Amino acid sequence: MGQHAHFFYALEVPGEVKEVFKSQIEHLQEELPFKTWVHPQDLHITLAFLGNAPDDKMEAASERIEAAMKLQTSFELKIDHLGIFGRSEAPRIFWAGLKDSQDLKEVRQDVFSACLDAGFTLEKRPFSPHITIARKWVGEAPFYSAVLGAVNPFKNEEISFQAGRVVLYKTHLGKSPKYEPIKQLPLAPGV
Repeated sequence: MGQHAHFFYALEVPGEVKEVFKSQIEHLQEELPFKTWVHPQDLHITLAFLGNAPDDKMEAASERIEAAMKLQTSFELKIDHLGIFGRSEAPRIFWAGLKDSQDLKEVRQDVFSACLDAGFTLEKRPFSPHITIARKWVGEAPFYSAVLGAVNPFKNEEISFQAGRVVLYKTHLGKSPKYEPIKQLPLAPGV
């Protein structure tokens, strides 16, 4: 049985930041036993997960997002902490977190609203901006949140970057990197 392609909109993480993350991920892999680590080219900030999406709905959403992004200017984001989703002793997601950003919240709201207006049914959980680094804890000992402070590469130096594009990605399960950029929707240049 064939796999259906899944699609999502995300804020692009620039290439130079992915390179910095690559060395951070290599260091973290030595310290933390997670089943899978995200390929550096797949790093992103998810704004809206569409799932198996029909072309007409994706086109309608992209047109709305493109118009909305022309009214948003690029903005700075800062990565400054690590966190987890799932059970504290065996997390399912290990991620890098961002400093609170009103600009990011507005861009996410524009993308989310455009997808709803195009007819998509989206997840209702509150927006928790993050960059997934690894999935599924497989350590013999339980994971403890205290370890996040000990291995946090951002505690002495934040990573900053300009958020400049929303990208529509297609997922290719079983490949690495597994996210293919389908459409790039730029924000207006910053002042």
